[in-house]
Amino acid sequence: MAAGLPTEGPNAAKPRAGQVVRTDVPTCALTDRIEEVRDRLKQSGWEACVAINHERVVMGLVRGDALAAPAGTPVEEAMDAGPATVRADEDLVALVTRLRKEDVAGIVVTTPEGRLIGMLCREDAERRLADVGG
Repeated sequence: MAAGLPTEGPNAAKPRAGQVVRTDVPTCALTDRIEEVRDRLKQSGWEACVAINHERVVMGLVRGDALAAPAGTPVEEAMDAGPATVRADEDLVALVTRLRKEDVAGIVVTTPEGRLIGMLCREDAERRLADVGG
């Protein structure tokens, strides 16, 4: 379940993070330049880019002030290293409660090994809970 694979049994119907994760989140390499990331974000409509290594392990997040770094700055020097992450099997009700309390718009979802699955947007999660009456 933590890796986002399909599940069966009594807990399968419980709303989980993996059910609303967006896999279209932009990614970048540690060696990419900030100007490339800014262009990628402008084209995608996202406000953050997930920095990953060659095995898709999440290394950081490029957003906010990091995007204001000089154009030639490597992602590795500008990113917020070690962003908060959750697993795909995270209980959606508890997660939305936490995101609201911390006033966070989204969180990175990874496998137990730290490989990127996608980004959970709080707005999507709230909509999903409203649909299931949660």
